[in-house]
Amino acid sequence: MRLMALPAAAVLVALCTAPAHAQPSTTPVPGPREPNQPPVSAAPATRAHAIGDAGTGLAVVRVAPDSTPTGTILPGFGEQLPKQSAAEIGVGLASAQANTEAFLTYERAVAQASPMGFAVQGRAPQTPGTLVQTASPDNAAPITGGLTPPTTPLDALLKVGLLDGSVHARWDDELGPCVQPLADAKTSVTTLSVLNAIPTLPSSPDLTGMLTGDTPKLDAAAKQSLIDSVKQLSAPLSRLGGLLSGTPDSGANGSLLSLPDTLSARSTVELVDLPGSANKAIRSTSTLQAASVRLLAGTSAEIRVDVVSPPTLVALSTGDKATSGITYTAPVLRVSQGGKELGTLDAANPKLDVPIGVAPGRELPLVGDLARGLPVLDIGVLRLQVAQLNQKDVVIDGPLQQGGPTIKGYMLGATARLLDLQLLPTDALGLPNLPSALAQVSLGEQIVRAAAPNGGVVCAPAQAPPGGGGQPAPPRADQPLAYTNAAYKTVPIFWTGTALLLIGVVVVAALPTRRRPAKTVRPTGPSAG
Repeated sequence: MRLMALPAAAVLVALCTAPAHAQPSTTPVPGPREPNQPPVSAAPATRAHAIGDAGTGLAVVRVAPDSTPTGTILPGFGEQLPKQSAAEIGVGLASAQANTEAFLTYERAVAQASPMGFAVQGRAPQTPGTLVQTASPDNAAPITGGLTPPTTPLDALLKVGLLDGSVHARWDDELGPCVQPLADAKTSVTTLSVLNAIPTLPSSPDLTGMLTGDTPKLDAAAKQSLIDSVKQLSAPLSRLGGLLSGTPDSGANGSLLSLPDTLSARSTVELVDLPGSANKAIRSTSTLQAASVRLLAGTSAEIRVDVVSPPTLVALSTGDKATSGITYTAPVLRVSQGGKELGTLDAANPKLDVPIGVAPGRELPLVGDLARGLPVLDIGVLRLQVAQLNQKDVVIDGPLQQGGPTIKGYMLGATARLLDLQLLPTDALGLPNLPSALAQVSLGEQIVRAAAPNGGVVCAPAQAPPGGGGQPAPPRADQPLAYTNAAYKTVPIFWTGTALLLIGVVVVAALPTRRRPAKTVRPTGPSAG
């Protein structure tokens, strides 16, 4: 056995210390299984470099915005991040994305239409029922169909009618993103009612003992008057005193915001001509189409918001800051109540406040001009805002995606909203732990981003990388897998070790057994003689 131990050890050492210069340093990207199948992932097989995103949401509801701390795995870092809403839900989300630097080939162009997305305290599960189309490979026709909203914990906050969606994502095998359309997504909804209840307000009609002592604008008599006025309302404050209860004769179910007509959203990413150059610029566009919006529909306090001019948000990147830019057509909204115009919302006048108050002897709160000349104690404010354009830009000097080539260029992005409705509490509503806004509805949220290298996007064919782009995969013998720092081959070592073990067993079994001679023990003591 000792004679075999030394050769076995020598074999193992020789296998483990085999020269590493013949082994590859990394594992190559596997080629396709079929010759005409594109690889799952590979370097971009095009000279074009561009990134574009466009997203449009028909409606986003936020309950108690800026009230929930943002969780993070980094200790203490969550305190530095802005707070989130207690709950969020989005309806009719359309997004289009193009990324020539994507590692996965089917993520180079993505179009998605989702019926709904929601988050509770910052946690957002995946929403089913979404239409998605990806490229490559190319898609000659779009996917269209109805979107069925899933059941969520926030169903009590809104009712959604029929949703339709359409998605189209394309990619050229030679020219990459130089194809029309590149990514296009659409969503539309026939009817929508949002905030059928206000969960941040008490559901009891009696506020006795609920009001805090830190309401300097209210004395003891005013507080008692508020308590008595709320008791006379036809419903608790969580239903806005009855304004969200609806009226059977008008057919309205009751909601803070509702859409009597179709609202549609569209997001597109495309390459457009660059003046004076054979190259292209990348353009991301978000558009909305709406006719009118109703607030507190079916009640005497109903407010009508007519969309005179819908918004359009465009991000165009040529790769040069001087010729790139954000183009925003701000919406124009006309606000009226009972045939009387309350104001116009546009870029010059982006905000309008409508008070909500209670008065003794009234079963419903008074909204807007209905409270004119009456002794009303304001308990809330409906704040309507438009535009809210925010934009950012950055000069690129590095890879657009980690691991990609170094590129010098320009990237810019922007966000905007068609209509932002906030229900704000007033000092008179001295309830404890109230957030800065009781609820928030953003109608028509828009976001765009575009990035391109200096000189624009090159639309010219490039040689496909080995093992991809429709070429058959090379033989596996030409590209063995990478090995560890010991440069050993796992399978040969396993079988060599197994063979040595079997040899050892056979040798041990075949060797004759030697018996040691018995040792004679002589007795000791007086009788030993």
